[in-house]
Amino acid sequence: MQSNINIQNKKARFEYEILDKFIAGIKLTGTEIKSIRQSKARITESFCEFNEEGELFVINMYIEEYINGNFYNHKPKSERKLLLTKRELKKLQKEVQNVGLTIIPLRLFLTEKGWAKLEIALCRGKKLHDKRESIKDRDSKRNLDRVKKSFQ
Repeated sequence: MQSNINIQNKKARFEYEILDKFIAGIKLTGTEIKSIRQSKARITESFCEFNEEGELFVINMYIEEYINGNFYNHKPKSERKLLLTKRELKKLQKEVQNVGLTIIPLRLFLTEKGWAKLEIALCRGKKLHDKRESIKDRDSKRNLDRVKKSFQ
């Protein structure tokens, strides 16, 4: 099975401080998984929310409509249910309600069996000075790599 699909949310690592990570399954329809297998999905602007029943949904995740799908095709930006254990759901819900953290998708990938999984993270938003530090660290690492490359 094809498992080289790895769609990342690079913006999330810059905007948020990652505290804890989880791997969640996604409840998808047939045309949605076919579009994901063709790498036609985006998770850059998406986030996760709980509904009244305590179920976790990913919101604003874009999966392009399947080209060969007819009237059975899916909506590109519909809410999709995430599949986690009860213990993980209770922990996440408690952290979101009490501490005020957010749940952000980091990576969408396929397993060897062909299942679509979403790596989600419990995050705290960075302040402006934290973002400046991230930019400074990234620039210094880039300059160090240039110097190392020139000596080789």
